[in-house]
Amino acid sequence: MALSELNDAAPAARAGALATCCGAPAWVAALNQQFPFAAAAALFAAADRVWYGLTEADWRAAFAHHPKIGDVDALREKFASTAAWAAGEQGAVRQASEATLGALAAGNAAYEQRFGYIFIVCATGRSADEMLALLRARLANAPADEIRIAMGEQAKITRLRLEKLLAA
Repeated sequence: MALSELNDAAPAARAGALATCCGAPAWVAALNQQFPFAAAAALFAAADRVWYGLTEADWRAAFAHHPKIGDVDALREKFASTAAWAAGEQGAVRQASEATLGALAAGNAAYEQRFGYIFIVCATGRSADEMLALLRARLANAPADEIRIAMGEQAKITRLRLEKLLAA
């Protein structure tokens, strides 16, 4: 969808498109109110400003719209609207060994128990082993530090998805 099409879309339709990029309702609503944009760079800057101005509860709402790294069943079922993008982002996981997949599942469970939300990482271009190493390293973080890291990873994911939306 071209930026001009997104600009001209009805607010409800545009909100639906934006929600495929970031699942935080507050982000969708706030960004949707700022349309139209003259250029993609202005949209990306506004998306970041809105994101970094949200609350931790909003960030967690966005995290809840992602499948766990390596959870292929969740990709198919719960996240059907973004499954194609998420599958592409997690493409390397499909080639991972059973041992790595098992370790990712165990790591995801430990992470969620420790921090109260799923492990968020911008998976694009990373192997399953790289993501596993990141997950294990981030388990040692203080909760206040980790939420900021996860929020930054979500910002990267949102940017990539906005770029994909405009390229569609």
